[in-house]
Amino acid sequence: GPFPSPHGPQEHPSMALILPENFQHILRVMNTNIDGNIKIMYAMTSIRGVGRRYSNICCKKADIDLAKRAGELSEDEVKKVVTIIQNPRQYKIPEWFLNRQRDIKTGKTSQVLSNGLDNTIREDLERLKKIRAHRGLRHYWGIRVRGQHTKTTGRRGRTVGPR
Repeated sequence: GPFPSPHGPQEHPSMALILPENFQHILRVMNTNIDGNIKIMYAMTSIRGVGRRYSNICCKKADIDLAKRAGELSEDEVKKVVTIIQNPRQYKIPEWFLNRQRDIKTGKTSQVLSNGLDNTIREDLERLKKIRAHRGLRHYWGIRVRGQHTKTTGRRGRTVGPR
């Protein structure tokens, strides 16, 4: 339109980004393919166990320009971010920021990532099932676990109707 957009200059898909020399379209980090064309903070969130806030704090600790796209980072920068993501306690990221606090078996607080996250969740559910906890049973039956009402909702994946 004739007026400039209130949200600043819009990036149209047709608008070609001028690619720097060593631009990577896809990075492989922690068994995850990362899209190089999106901003680094959001790119990192495609790793399982890394959300927006965690990604943000890790990029800041690594002193990385958050305006950069993921594909523009140098090898060292990527390594640095990954190291921080994997060892948050050494980089003064507070305990409450992490997604696994006071683990049942080890009592440690850590951030579980990618495959570790899947394993951890599976083990937790196995534990709940093994001790026949209410939550474990509900997971096993595939119904709502957190006390929601189920009379009318959550009917997808059920066969309904009189037999």
